[in-house]
Amino acid sequence: MYKETYTEELRAYFGTDQRRINHALKVLDYAEKIMAGETLDEEKRKIVTITALLHDVGIKIAEEKYGSSAGHYQEIEGPAIVQEMMCRQGEHSELIERVSYIVGGHHTPAKNNGLDFQILWEADLLVNIEEDGAVSQGDNQLKTVIARNFKTSIGIMIAKNKFLKY
Repeated sequence: MYKETYTEELRAYFGTDQRRINHALKVLDYAEKIMAGETLDEEKRKIVTITALLHDVGIKIAEEKYGSSAGHYQEIEGPAIVQEMMCRQGEHSELIERVSYIVGGHHTPAKNNGLDFQILWEADLLVNIEEDGAVSQGDNQLKTVIARNFKTSIGIMIAKNKFLKY
């Protein structure tokens, strides 16, 4: 149920910005694939699902306020929007805090402090590699990116199978 609820929140928030909506849905798809290979309780699955859908909500205000979609601006602006959405849905404070923390750090590797964060990190990176054309960087650079950023077995497998030529 929460997946549908936050998908509706995402669509309502971004309106006609289909590119941003599609990005979040792709991140969720990868996150679900990675979660399938991990042992997570239902609360962690909920955190990952909501975070995947809402991780970039700060981009809209960042562009309006700073004229930039840079990651650090998204991290500044995103948590308040997430908190508002999640409070509206009646979520408990610990869940709101965790999702807000991940949204507020999803571009900062040093803030990655748990499996839920790692799954979002990998799922977002998979989509960003696709969307930003990083595949053209070549296998050596991609191998380095994968080695430095991917820790889950499914995430590693997806990244290698999708981006490396053997």
